[in-house]
Amino acid sequence: MSATRPYRALLMRDLHLAFRRRADLLLPLGFAVLVVLLFGIALGGTPERLAPVSAPVIWVTVLLAGFLSLDGLFRPDVEDGTLDQWLAGPSSIIGLMYAKALAHWLLYGVGLTLSTPLLAMLLNLPVKLLPVMLAALAIGTLGATQIGLVAAALTARLRRSGILLAVIVMPLYLPLLIFGSGAVDAVRLGESPKGALLLLAAQTMLLLTLAPPAAAAGLRIGSDNPP
Repeated sequence: MSATRPYRALLMRDLHLAFRRRADLLLPLGFAVLVVLLFGIALGGTPERLAPVSAPVIWVTVLLAGFLSLDGLFRPDVEDGTLDQWLAGPSSIIGLMYAKALAHWLLYGVGLTLSTPLLAMLLNLPVKLLPVMLAALAIGTLGATQIGLVAAALTARLRRSGILLAVIVMPLYLPLLIFGSGAVDAVRLGESPKGALLLLAAQTMLLLTLAPPAAAAGLRIGSDNPP
């Protein structure tokens, strides 16, 4: 049997289950559109007002929309006993965490990134800023997924984890938000976004290295100390 088979099976299972629950999959996108519309109304809807703040608003909106899905990252696996089987099974729990993170990013990170042109249109984001915005969001949402993975693992067995998830995740999103929106601002000001994008990519690479082992440890701790 291929060494990667359990991880590919988990990846495909999560993708399949998500597409069966289309309403849950579309909820973050609907939330993002609604938030952007509210910002547009609050700021008066004029291009002169919207254009300077459109990049930070899109970044905050995408991060918050992705956050909505974190509570369900491990919840079904806890309820049906799959999580206990992972911990007792022969497969590397760290490898399984990478598979969970990849599935979540493909579903929500990539999905929200692809919705950026719509959000940009609603906020009058200048067209010249769209390529760097897409690149920054693709990198940044991958890092945000790793942060969410650890937070969801630590709170997986708690019945009401929403507030605790927010307390853990929101401060850790700040560097992603700063570097991501900074890259877009650099292009808007006629400067190179390379520095901000490299810092964003470096943070994401660090999170990719540290987050799955930390999430695996969090799940083991939770199994040893059930609520």
